[in-house]
Order: sequence, then C-alpha cells, then structure tokens
Amino acid sequence: MAQIKDEKQYNAMMARIDELFFATDENTPADDPRLLELDVLSALVEEYEQEHYPIEAPTLAQTMNARLSENNWSQKEMAAMLGMTASRLNAILSGKVNPTFEQARKISSRLNISPAIVLA
Repeated sequence: MAQIKDEKQYNAMMARIDELFFATDENTPADDPRLLELDVLSALVEEYEQEHYPIEAPTLAQTMNARLSENNWSQKEMAAMLGMTASRLNAILSGKVNPTFEQARKISSRLNISPAIVLA
C-alpha cells in the first residue's frame, strides 16, 4: 500500500481531505468516487499520524483528575466515594503513589476508568 513519505505530502493530503469532506455529506452515495478517495486518504493519514504523532494513553492521575473536573467533585468527595483518605487520594492524583489492588478495583468500577489505565 502507498505511504505518505513526508510532511509536505501529509499537508497536501490533509488539504484534499478537507475539500472532499465538505464536498460530500450523508446523502452522497457510497460508491461516489469522492467518498472512495476520502476513505483511502483518511487511511493513509491515519497511518502516518500513528507513526509520527502518536497519542499516548493517559495516566491514571490524568484520568482521575479529568473525572474530578468533569463531575465538579472535590478531592474530598472523590476520596469518600472511593473509601480512602484525602491524603492518599492526593498522592495518587499527583502520581506519587500507585493505588493498592483493592483501591484500583474501586477506582475502575466507581469512576468508570478502564482497568488498563488503572493498572498501567
């Protein structure tokens, strides 16, 4: 399969994707050449971005801090929900310590955080 070789090609393909995106909509037939081109270019760009602009999985501390913000919780409220002291939660949120296995289970289930992130 073809590959994007450099940033110049990447930028050209991104510009073409923008054109095709706005030239099509949900009523465009699936066999329309513009949609087919859009699919191919999108796959090439995705492959290039995964290699050159990888997005790392968030840390447990980042994910838990996001939950605090999303839900407008205080650390004290989250600590009570997880059955731990505020100081222990603060240490986990700052990345200084890892949760115990039991704490990790509660964090995963009560905050709906993937076990892969909690145990990483």
